[in-house]
Amino acid sequence: MPFELNMVTALLLFPVGLAILIKAADLLVDGSVAIAEKFGISHLIIGLTVVAMGTSAPEVAASISATLKGSGDMAIGNVYGSNIANLALVGGICAMIRPISVKLTMLRREMPAMLIVALILFPVLYNLHLSLGESLFLLALFVLIISSSVYFALKDAKASPLLDGKIKEQIHQTKPHPKRPIYMSAIFVVIGLVGLKFGADFTVESASFIGARVGLSPAVIGLTIVSVGTSLPELMTSLIAALKGHDDLSIGNLVGSNIFNTLLVVGAAGSIKSFSVNPRFIG
Repeated sequence: MPFELNMVTALLLFPVGLAILIKAADLLVDGSVAIAEKFGISHLIIGLTVVAMGTSAPEVAASISATLKGSGDMAIGNVYGSNIANLALVGGICAMIRPISVKLTMLRREMPAMLIVALILFPVLYNLHLSLGESLFLLALFVLIISSSVYFALKDAKASPLLDGKIKEQIHQTKPHPKRPIYMSAIFVVIGLVGLKFGADFTVESASFIGARVGLSPAVIGLTIVSVGTSLPELMTSLIAALKGHDDLSIGNLVGSNIFNTLLVVGAAGSIKSFSVNPRFIG
């Protein structure tokens, strides 16, 4: 923050951050969908890669920052809490707004991969320490899973032109968006990602300040305020995508973000500086 927080500014920054998040998510969804349709890419691929990476940026920044400050508990607490918030909070709210359709291929590939990835953290962190070698292993696994998801999604689209045609027909039946040059859509994506970052920063910083003032410990702040706060980009993006009828983008964002959080966030934080964690996370 360029200025010192106090309780008044923290209370004012919180709603400002939320407002920025909402508008930024709207721009990100519109820009991503337009680019996907322009180049014939499925919304699922965009959700699993570009959107998931962008909405996971706050988790990367928060965990790396916590690691550099010597707080491995907050770094891992942020990841665990964010993954729970993505599925239970974000997925639950989106499903309450309207039913969400999930492709069978995702149930067979990406979702099992997400669950396996989550379980991999158990043996990696069982000794309560994350080493450089383990961090590099997580990063390599991340590249493998994302590359495989994109490869198989493109392969399925080529092998099933009729199904692809039906998907395109369903896309055009969703809420229409105005036609615009491709460079404008790219600008929307960039502005959306930047806006999500700053909106999340304002919200998390103000909420963490308030939490610390009322006596919450760093581990609890990481598991609750920071994790939910850094999941706000996923919440806003998936919610707006669901409201506009882009289910693949919404679900792809959630599943992709959890994979990003578990492998990229933990791996990146540990590769910069090894750290230890509290036994409570293993329990």
